[in-house]
Amino acid sequence: MPELPEVETIARALRQGGRGARPIVGARVRAARVLWPRTVAMPDVAAFEAHWPGRVITGIARRGKFLRLEVDAAWQALVHLRMSGDLLVQPATAPLPRHTRLYLELDDGRRLIFDDPRKFGRWWLTTDPQTVLGHLGPEPLDPAFTPERLAQRLRGRRARLKALLLDQTVLAGVGNIYADEALHRAGLHPLRRAHTLTHDEITALWHALRQVLQEGLALNGASIDWMYRGGAFQNQFRVYGRSGQVCYTCGERIQRVRVAQRSTHFCPRCQPLPSE
Repeated sequence: MPELPEVETIARALRQGGRGARPIVGARVRAARVLWPRTVAMPDVAAFEAHWPGRVITGIARRGKFLRLEVDAAWQALVHLRMSGDLLVQPATAPLPRHTRLYLELDDGRRLIFDDPRKFGRWWLTTDPQTVLGHLGPEPLDPAFTPERLAQRLRGRRARLKALLLDQTVLAGVGNIYADEALHRAGLHPLRRAHTLTHDEITALWHALRQVLQEGLALNGASIDWMYRGGAFQNQFRVYGRSGQVCYTCGERIQRVRVAQRSTHFCPRCQPLPSE
């Protein structure tokens, strides 16, 4: 699943241009076509398609793992890519990609295409985005997100660190890759109970989270399978996906366990688990 850096890379390309296409901000929509009805979570498909003609895309933003397409003054389209979704801008004369689930026809001769091989991605069209986004925790790269605020999110929690970092109500946008990488840089075991962390350990985790996310953004995210192209952060992985390989820091073998139903990678020497 794409995480904060991958989603922000897509948002940045749509907003500023990139990934081989000009920006779409300011484009007027001629029509919307839904090819896989379950892609639209809200409203129904007929209302979704009827809403778009004549509307202008006035802005592109991100909240957690959601893309936000601002439509005129009041409406927003929220897009969650889930496992395999992507947003592509192509000429209207080009053949639609095989896994196109919906697309918007723009008045400048292009299409905004939602491509989603696994069909898990969803769109919402709403005047109240908080009905969809209201459960999300703080943004880890927000200037207002301080070590103290991270401590507040973790205080008294007996859950494992890795599970909490994946919980979007705790932090918005962090997923499997960046959680593993941040925990390694902070020297914290993924099975560590959150309530046992010291102030210095929380500060180290805060620094590590921001560091890996900023590096991911600078490298356009990670491209680890055929669905995501152009990112280079996978070349910086220290633990993620490296089970059985040596740790670059100490030479120990990277291990893998499952936490919250997700494969989790760590170095047992750099990230020791204290006895509880």
